[in-house]
Amino acid sequence: MTLSEALKAQKTQPKKILIDFYADWCGPCKLMERNTYSHPVISEQINQNYYPVKFNAEGSEKFMLFGKEFSNPGFANGKTRNPLHDFTKYMNVSSVPSTVFLDESDNPITILNGFLTAKEIEPYLSLIASDDYKKIKTKKEWDDYQKKFKSKLKE
Repeated sequence: MTLSEALKAQKTQPKKILIDFYADWCGPCKLMERNTYSHPVISEQINQNYYPVKFNAEGSEKFMLFGKEFSNPGFANGKTRNPLHDFTKYMNVSSVPSTVFLDESDNPITILNGFLTAKEIEPYLSLIASDDYKKIKTKKEWDDYQKKFKSKLKE
């Protein structure tokens, strides 16, 4: 789903949005797509609880969000690497892969930088989908959450 499609779907059926910021040249991004997001347990959790969006961090998509138009004026077809998209910069994404979560009102919840395995992303998917992230205020509370978390992944 594109970001524009997810934002449109939000208006009729509110759901959190998971944005996978990637770049065409990024090897770890391709590994995350193939091994993390395609894992049956992870893809089921994402599709049940989120509008999944793949966003090219250097792409040319234009859209409105937060009353602001986002684009990539420096984008040029055929280039191996392009400048970062305005939205990439706005969301403070400085590296790919990065995963950003938005709430049902399109407000940012958190950003996860770097490559994540299915086992590493699973606790975040559950925490954010259930709104339990609103209860966690300290590192100790996060550590306790992780210790109690019951993975659905087969080892």
